[in-house]
Amino acid sequence: MIRLSKLMNQWHVAITVIFMATQVAGMLAMPTLTANIIDYGVAQGDIDYIARTGLIMLAISFMTIGSAFINVRFAAIESQGLGNKIRKKIFALISHLTNEEMDKFGTATLITRSTNDVMQIQFVMMLVLRMMLLAPFLMIGAAYMAFSREPQLAFVFLISMPLLAIILGVILKFASPIFKSMQKKTDRLNLIFREGLTGIRVIRAFNKSGYEENRFDEANTDYSDTAIRAFTIMGLVMPSMTFAISITNVMIIWFGSQLISTGDMQVGNMVAFLTYAMQILIGIMNLSMVLFFVPRGQVSAQRINEVLDTPNEIKDPENPKPLETEKNISLEFENVGLQYTGAEEEAISGIDFKVNKGETVAIIGGTGSGKTTLANLIPRLFEVTSGAVKVNGTNVKELKQKELRDLIGFAPQKALLFKGTIRENMQYGNPDATDEVIWHALEIAQGKEFVSGLPKKLDAPVEQSGGNFSGGQRQRLSIARALLTFADIYVFDDSFSALDFKTDAKLREALKPETKDSIVIIIAQRISTVVDADLILVLDNGKMVGKGTHDELKESSEIYKEIMESQLKGEDI
Repeated sequence: MIRLSKLMNQWHVAITVIFMATQVAGMLAMPTLTANIIDYGVAQGDIDYIARTGLIMLAISFMTIGSAFINVRFAAIESQGLGNKIRKKIFALISHLTNEEMDKFGTATLITRSTNDVMQIQFVMMLVLRMMLLAPFLMIGAAYMAFSREPQLAFVFLISMPLLAIILGVILKFASPIFKSMQKKTDRLNLIFREGLTGIRVIRAFNKSGYEENRFDEANTDYSDTAIRAFTIMGLVMPSMTFAISITNVMIIWFGSQLISTGDMQVGNMVAFLTYAMQILIGIMNLSMVLFFVPRGQVSAQRINEVLDTPNEIKDPENPKPLETEKNISLEFENVGLQYTGAEEEAISGIDFKVNKGETVAIIGGTGSGKTTLANLIPRLFEVTSGAVKVNGTNVKELKQKELRDLIGFAPQKALLFKGTIRENMQYGNPDATDEVIWHALEIAQGKEFVSGLPKKLDAPVEQSGGNFSGGQRQRLSIARALLTFADIYVFDDSFSALDFKTDAKLREALKPETKDSIVIIIAQRISTVVDADLILVLDNGKMVGKGTHDELKESSEIYKEIMESQLKGEDI
């Protein structure tokens, strides 16, 4: 947590400390002035002294209140500002992580760490800036003032303070591990809840609503029971504090009254001593409260640092090469292989082909053959473990990621849309796209008809992930968004799978004149989608088992023939 605290504005922290010290000084002065009024004003009937001292106390009260306000204000600014900075850093980091690095954590825990854990840090930092700094000042100052006014009663603290410290120490020992476990249980709760939301259609289709409700109920009950145990133990702090204060007050009044009766102590001193004793015990309680929550904050800080310390495997080179885009674009795979971390063998291997401007490459194969993995290597979403991916003869590792990805229009396998409007989603591919350009892209993607039929047309709302559209509609919108990038390389990763044969054919026909100056990579599972490609790659278990045109593969590739026969059932294509 110390490491994260370095993100705070040190000047603001200094101002917080200065005004906190001023606040404590005012708090410590009040009991002494009260004692003086009793001893020198009330006891002697000096009304002028009472009035003068009262005005001084009023001025100190305003000073204390003002200092407390400024202290709280800057403590809030810095604690909440720290959370703001941490969330920005986490989000910026996550946006650059590879899919493999994202999978290492999981979406549920990343959401928890960027929300719940950050809130824990904010809360603890607020306590630290307010209570943890206030408590020592108050305890030391009150102890000094109490001892200086009446050293004969100082022995009372030797009894009450160790007693309170032991009780609070025992409570902390039992409560801290329970609070730590609550963080992991929060992860578990968020995971199940998120799975229930994203997988609602599958849950209903398999009639597993009852099972999922029970699973969530178990996690929810487990979290609730843990929280109840933690806060029940925490609830012992206030009774313990009350007990210690009561014992202290009884002893001060008992022994103090005896000293007053013998004339060894004035009444005002006993009143001041009671107030200072209260301040000392309140300081101990405040400090214990901070120490109570610090372990939770420390756990949250460790979880956040785990994310922030995650190395980004895909980085820009120190001396990137310029990308020569003025010449004809080319894309080349030279004996490319990729092995995922922890996997026993390569996901793809021996991928070797070259494609130039105006050409279309189609990639076909069964499920799990490595088609999407290959597509992800083009924008360098994964790092190859062998061979090289080259654009215009330059290894993509030697290029800036932004320059590389600016060349590519990508329609992913899962047609993900963002909450907003259709226009906003289209402009995600090109912020400067006019309505005319957007309608043209939709026409090519065969989406113009259904969008124009919507009441608000381009202003029609898009729900999260495009849930208010069908799979085919989402795919067509995703393709239109990719086309709006006016890219040199288009990658359509199984983007036609939800389209019927007629729409598929019309879309491919409309694409030809639009992409005549670009490279087109089409990943598909249907023969009809790839039949017109200039080059077809056949993948099987991550290996390239066929390369050529449709006519060539019909004669040379057994796997291609098997796919064709299974889909066309003897039809001649």
